[in-house]
Amino acid sequence: MLNDPRSHGLWEKTAPQPPVTVPLQGAVEADVVIVGGGYTGISSGLHLAEARTKVVLLEAKEIGFGGAGRNVGLINAGMWVMPDDLPGVLGEVYGERLLDMLGNAPRLVMELIDKHGIACELEKNGTLHCAVGAEGLKEIEDRAEQWGRRGAPVTLLDAAETARRIGSDAYAGALLDMRAGTLQPLAYARGLAHAAVKAGVSLHTASPVTVTERKGAKWVVKTERGSVTADWIIVATDAYSTGPWEQVRTEQVHLPYFNLATTPLSDNLRKSILPGREGVWDTKEILSSFRMDQAGRLVFGSVGALRNTGISVHKNWAKRSLRKLFPQIGEVEFECEWYGKIGMTDNALPRFHKFAENVVGFSGYNGRGIAPGTVFGRTLAQHILGQISEAELPLPLTDPREPGFRAIKEMWYEAGAQVAHFADARF
Repeated sequence: MLNDPRSHGLWEKTAPQPPVTVPLQGAVEADVVIVGGGYTGISSGLHLAEARTKVVLLEAKEIGFGGAGRNVGLINAGMWVMPDDLPGVLGEVYGERLLDMLGNAPRLVMELIDKHGIACELEKNGTLHCAVGAEGLKEIEDRAEQWGRRGAPVTLLDAAETARRIGSDAYAGALLDMRAGTLQPLAYARGLAHAAVKAGVSLHTASPVTVTERKGAKWVVKTERGSVTADWIIVATDAYSTGPWEQVRTEQVHLPYFNLATTPLSDNLRKSILPGREGVWDTKEILSSFRMDQAGRLVFGSVGALRNTGISVHKNWAKRSLRKLFPQIGEVEFECEWYGKIGMTDNALPRFHKFAENVVGFSGYNGRGIAPGTVFGRTLAQHILGQISEAELPLPLTDPREPGFRAIKEMWYEAGAQVAHFADARF
């Protein structure tokens, strides 16, 4: 994307085309202007337009340019934080409310895909959170117990069943979550955009916002070539935020994450490696993830950036790690390589911000953008439509605040991942 093969890699290569768009030109009016063309922005626009609200969506680059078009493609339920810990962090009301909403969020993603006929390689076979050693096994046992008490369809698998499903005996067990699944993330973003345009959203790419100003009861949102006057602004820029809402980016620590896609595996290998096509990630601090696409490519990723010395370090580590995980795979060749930035908040939970009167947004998905972004987009639409009050939202109102030593932490994450992968610290 933007002539950078390492920005979106395989996803750009295999995704259907986005809707045809042009930069915003001239002055227009709307009920709501949305800034950001990822899952949150497009989902909110789609749900608003279906309720006959006039919506203009402005994207600075292209649809799915940020995390929406670069991620692994796991449709996860919940967040990184343990279920029982959320009420302690957010309070009982918000904690259980958020758990319920995000636990059911993958269902909304799958319903939208079915409803709008989105071609995005959807797999509904669940995900596997794999335990590395005794400590990792204890973690997934705790998760299984806590989700199980809430009625979630999760199952703790032993080492033998985990090996059968994955094709590797590297793990002590796994947590199977049947709420979850996988998809082609950029294809999903583009498919949502097609549905939004069909519903009536006026969508403009290459239209970065330069300034906003209040004029009476209205907001005027300006780009280089045009402006939108609207009653509401939805800020849906998240970890890639710049311009008027750069504070959304600066309250997050960027964690780089890369993915490498093999050439399509043979039929025999595809029968032994992820035959059920679940999405997988492990319990290591410097975690790894892998899943299959529909053509049989194994998509393997971990923490790190594919730039400078990181390119060779991470690619060599990935080849060694795949041979350890799957001895049957032999020598692997990578067809595509790409990386992006995960925005991490200080408590690993998303945020709800009210930047000014009628200017709202959710952000801080901590690597869990697909399902939360989709459901939070619908929630913002419901809030603007008067269906959900501010007090009924799944998160309390907070002010953006920059974490201490943010720049140093970001440098450490990138450098530390290289050190770990150079030393082959895998299991």
